[in-house]
Amino acid sequence: MKRIDPALVVLLAGVSAALHVGKLPPAIPVLREALGVSLVEAGFLLSLVQFAGMSLGVVAGLLTDSLGPRRTMVAGLAILAVASIAGGEATSAGALLVLRACEGFGFLLASIPAPGLIRRLVRPARVSRMLGWWGAYMPLGTAAALLVGPAVMSTAGWPWWWRSLGLFAGAMAAWLWFAVPPACDVPQQASQSGDTAGRLRLTLGSPGPWLVALIFATYSSQWLAVIGFLPAIYANSGVTGSLSAVATAVAAGVNMIGNIAAGRLLHRGVRGQRLLYAGFGAMAAGAMLAFGPWADALPAHAAAILRYGGVLLFSMLGGMVPGTLFSFAVRVAPAERAVSTTMGWIQQWSAIGQFAGPPVVAWLANRTGTWSWTWLATGGCALAGAILACVLAAQLRSPRG
Repeated sequence: MKRIDPALVVLLAGVSAALHVGKLPPAIPVLREALGVSLVEAGFLLSLVQFAGMSLGVVAGLLTDSLGPRRTMVAGLAILAVASIAGGEATSAGALLVLRACEGFGFLLASIPAPGLIRRLVRPARVSRMLGWWGAYMPLGTAAALLVGPAVMSTAGWPWWWRSLGLFAGAMAAWLWFAVPPACDVPQQASQSGDTAGRLRLTLGSPGPWLVALIFATYSSQWLAVIGFLPAIYANSGVTGSLSAVATAVAAGVNMIGNIAAGRLLHRGVRGQRLLYAGFGAMAAGAMLAFGPWADALPAHAAAILRYGGVLLFSMLGGMVPGTLFSFAVRVAPAERAVSTTMGWIQQWSAIGQFAGPPVVAWLANRTGTWSWTWLATGGCALAGAILACVLAAQLRSPRG
């Protein structure tokens, strides 16, 4: 029997971690009824999985560079498993918030090492394409959770949704441990592997990791805010059940197209900054179509099609942004020994964006009484991302870049 590619196992492990980010959106209406969760509390539940990332991302990167990516990913998946199973026993919003933060730490450890681990497992010619596939781990896991979650919760209740994903994370931890060679945990520069302070200074003293991290924050904040609240937006419009689940899952899933396309285009020599400009431009245009007043004059059916088309444009072509940034991340790392530290710093700012985005959009919706102003918040993020992409392009063209 042919052995499964270890890089594919790493990708699947990332998807199993991303399921824990995506499991919350379809549960928001259920949790609001079962535990009395408010809309703003739901926003924090949605984003609190990123709390560890926004506070400890670079620390987790340093830990990965010291302990090895394989061991770190297994530990992260194990933490996700325990926290999610325990979350199925929660009886209050407060308990769920605490366990959600623990899940965030597990997600952090399970995701940061992956790009560096993939880089060790595949031939150099395959790195760009495989990192494009890795960029799809989040939308794939989110889409699967959005699609499967409502069915599980309608038959077994939300606690079993939490427990089942915990069991899956535990199974993936075991598979990764046996499928990925232990040699991947051996530092490639053993004499320097313990220089924690030096790696941190080297990473934070380089402009490349800062720029890629900030661009990731402008992307992640708007993507999670829009996709995360789609079930609640549909529920307010009277669209519930399987139709809402499928529509949201498709909106999240098409993000993979942009991620994978970015990897292929980069492999063919397309300049990364062009992909970033295209991705942010599509996100701005898609959000304007989805949430702006432009469709109000149309018949209800036509307006719904136009708005959903905007969501698909936002997510699909926006997927070129993370697909490109993961490739840039290993490129801007100041040294081979600092790849995971660089990824940790980027993950930290991505988490900051994901933590801030949903509560801000929820606050804006509460203040205005409508979701129609969402496009202003997301458009501002897209503009900031495009400006930073321009700065990054100039940095990479410079002799020192």
